[in-house]
Amino acid sequence: MNPVKSEKQREKTPVVLVVDDNQQNLELLQAYLEDINCRTIPAGDGPEALDIINDSAPDLILLDVMMPKMSGFEVCKRIKNDPRTSDIPVIMVTALNEFGDIERGIDSGTDDFISKPVNKLELVTRVKTMLKLKHLTDKLERTLAYLSEIEKQSQILKAD
Repeated sequence: MNPVKSEKQREKTPVVLVVDDNQQNLELLQAYLEDINCRTIPAGDGPEALDIINDSAPDLILLDVMMPKMSGFEVCKRIKNDPRTSDIPVIMVTALNEFGDIERGIDSGTDDFISKPVNKLELVTRVKTMLKLKHLTDKLERTLAYLSEIEKQSQILKAD
């Protein structure tokens, strides 16, 4: 196998940060995602998740709501309020199902919800959809940046 090619393939593999304070839930979510072409990174609480996000922004975050130290609502709010991370999609995984909880999640900036107990098919489908959306959004941003650069070069050439 060509090591250069495998390195490029790894770069293209989407990264999903899975955040849950319950080890069994963390392992279950990661096991459910094994069938998807992605790499998972586990985090046991909000502060650990924020450290990981700051070090290397994942492509998607699966975020438990009820955690000690910092709730998923607070973690999501911090992610969405930071311009460097605000475009990372967040799916809240929660046993909460009251309308007020859903409203609080939306206010904190979540992109989607999955209810506990997690259904594997629902999780896999939503994660695939969010990763596809993230990929297309990133591609659009790169294209717009490229077009902007071409426009700048064109203006420079016209000025000469």
